[in-house]
Amino acid sequence: MTIIFLLALIIRTTIPISGQDAGTNQKMQWFKDAKLGIFIHWGIYAVNGIDESWSFYNGYISYYDYMKQLKGFTATAYNPQEWASLIKESGAQYAVLTSKHHDGVALWDSKFGELNVVRKTPAARDLVTPFVNAIRKQGLKVGIYYSLLDWSNPDYPNFTKNQIRYADDSTRWARFEKFNHGQIEEIGKNFNPDLYWFDGDWEQSAVKWKAKEIRKMILNRNPSAIINSRLQGYGDYATPEQGLPVKKPLDKYWELCMTINDSWGYQQNDKEFKSPRQIIKIFSECLSKGGNMLLDIGPKADGSIPPEEVYVLQELGKWVKKHAEAIYGTEAGLPPGYFFGPSTLSKDSTMLYLFVQGNPKGQVMLEGIKNKINRIYVVGNGTKLTWKEYLKPYWSNNAGLIFIDVPETVLDEQTTVIAVILDSKLQIQK
Repeated sequence: MTIIFLLALIIRTTIPISGQDAGTNQKMQWFKDAKLGIFIHWGIYAVNGIDESWSFYNGYISYYDYMKQLKGFTATAYNPQEWASLIKESGAQYAVLTSKHHDGVALWDSKFGELNVVRKTPAARDLVTPFVNAIRKQGLKVGIYYSLLDWSNPDYPNFTKNQIRYADDSTRWARFEKFNHGQIEEIGKNFNPDLYWFDGDWEQSAVKWKAKEIRKMILNRNPSAIINSRLQGYGDYATPEQGLPVKKPLDKYWELCMTINDSWGYQQNDKEFKSPRQIIKIFSECLSKGGNMLLDIGPKADGSIPPEEVYVLQELGKWVKKHAEAIYGTEAGLPPGYFFGPSTLSKDSTMLYLFVQGNPKGQVMLEGIKNKINRIYVVGNGTKLTWKEYLKPYWSNNAGLIFIDVPETVLDEQTTVIAVILDSKLQIQK
């Protein structure tokens, strides 16, 4: 991993999001309530199963050899309806497809430049439109990923980490700017995404990208569109990558993007798939901290999704469906120290959901809750649980310790969720 890329990861989570408009809170509501999205990295890099774009940038392979993969990108097994059905089954409420990565290969028939799968690969067709249509048919929101930088474009200044095309050439940059803004405008016109997922902003400044103008162009077409943080401060939500925040982020809206194994795109040698249980644990932590999870999959060059990824999404979907009330539309849960594990809270703050990971061996403890508890039950099967409060003498205003009985018979194979019905809005002892 290069130093420039490490700096980019830091910038992505620390740069202020300054482009938000007056109506941001209202338009962000579906995103905040959605909780789960599926990221799809699909491109010519799946042919040889190598790192997307970074392979040639970092010198692991020549640019010429990287681009030879164009000849093997067939999409012969691409079935966007099956993709959309699987994404729906996973419990995700939105999906984000890489329309163009840093290598500059567009998955649609762009009128700007020749480098796209329609003109340069055996796939020979627009792959984005059928995906967008299939996702919308399932009632899900559409996200389109687009790389601002383009290491293949002859008018873009950077090429590889050891080579640049030029240092200062306003004429060439103006040509690239026209190309870049033209492709972004095509995405808006052709696909009208609910969400724009930009990447690659770290190589230029907001002024150089004309980030403010890009935001304005997008919102003029679709005022409800959401933009991620990778537009040099002119986005709507933060995007920590491959790193779960230890503490609840300060950002009001955020999304953890992470891979299902160790790679973004398909790599046949990467068998390090996270188990459904591990992914559910990570997802639970995102929920507890008030964020979303964008889980990435990498289809093969023929468009088929590896069976290991299908299995994970299906198992995730089973768990999400069972525990939907504790997931969708919830708020961040208890601060650290009140419960040993993740938690969420209903919008009206009268329902507390406790995520019990593993076998608690009979009981879990809840502390610092000043409310009276009306009822406790297991989400997904409705079993009522018994509890008792200790260290709560009649003369004390302090919250007691609540011990909840959790028999093994009610435990979920992945993560058990317990609902606590409070007599009023949550009150905690500070």
